Amino acid sequence: MAAELTPLAISVLALLKEEPMHAYEMYQLLVKRHHHWLVKVRPGSLYHTVERLARQNYVRATGTERAGNRPERTTYEITAEGDDALTRRVETGIEEYVHEYPLFPVVLSEAHNLEAEDAVLRFRRRTADLENWIREIDEALADAKARQVPQVYWIGGDYLRTQLTAERDWLTTTIERIESKDLPWQPRNNP
Repeated sequence: MAAELTPLAISVLALLKEEPMHAYEMYQLLVKRHHHWLVKVRPGSLYHTVERLARQNYVRATGTERAGNRPERTTYEITAEGDDALTRRVETGIEEYVHEYPLFPVVLSEAHNLEAEDAVLRFRRRTADLENWIREIDEALADAKARQVPQVYWIGGDYLRTQLTAERDWLTTTIERIESKDLPWQPRNNP
């Protein structure tokens, strides 16, 4: 069953391994730690993930509390089965390469449908966006270092930064190749 753990489920189990907490607290912590850069985190999907993990006996409710006018909040903890599933999923996720199907390579392979100038313009916009992401990650990593958070806890952010930097550098080179005519750009065929 460990292979069925989604990235969000892995994150939830890892948080509960630290300490019991309620779903909204998990959401806040994931955002505070910038895990929303690694995992798509939405409050609704997080609540559904916790419910699914409870049905799988990977987490269990330890109590419900209400503070003031706020809705009731159920606190969860990881079970022994959940801890085992988390460990197995991390092990297999590290050692086995799984080809994912991101959008960018698909649209990149169809970029020939754009005029060269239009493609370059859009590549430049993406490069600028990547620069912003890299800057934000650099700030978060610097903050983690300043707070003396051990590197093993932010290694995923370091990996993400390396990925984004490689993409930015590749795009920069591709733009230069298009502009220098080293990469001949075929005009799109009009129907």
